[in-house]
Amino acid sequence: MAVVDAHDRFIASECFASTRQGYKKMLAWMQLFGAVERVGIECTGTYGAGLLRYLQSASVTVPEVTTPDKVDRRRRGKDDTLDAINAAHAAFSGVRTVTPKGRDGMVEALRVLKSCQKTAVSARRVAPQLFRNNIISAPDHLREQLRSMTRMRLIRTLAAPFRPLPDNRLPVRW
Repeated sequence: MAVVDAHDRFIASECFASTRQGYKKMLAWMQLFGAVERVGIECTGTYGAGLLRYLQSASVTVPEVTTPDKVDRRRRGKDDTLDAINAAHAAFSGVRTVTPKGRDGMVEALRVLKSCQKTAVSARRVAPQLFRNNIISAPDHLREQLRSMTRMRLIRTLAAPFRPLPDNRLPVRW
């Protein structure tokens, strides 16, 4: 977190934990320098969502600061302190800022459902690929049995619970 004064001059920078206690300490630290008018945050839909909610509940204006120019980022590298200072300058001047999206109500519920659906579809596609990739390196007696199975039969067979035999071998149940 970085603080700039009423003339957009850098004053101080500090790191805080991304927890409720960390947010509370951060706000108290910023208030040591005077009234907090606004706090610019990057990634309010993901990593900055908790901080956004906390500051909004404390009646602080929070613009979302868009990420810096990619050419500039490549030139200077990743630096959290510089990112915080740039976000403070952007929030002060209103450059590279947008209104954060609301993360509640019907839109948020649909976003969560769509995200879960996308993950489930991806997992359904990837799991059989992983099974097939591992069958290639399976011992001969297993590989011969598994290779000829349909996709659904293979999934049911491999999803069935196995209990090791006393000598730690897996029983062949198909």
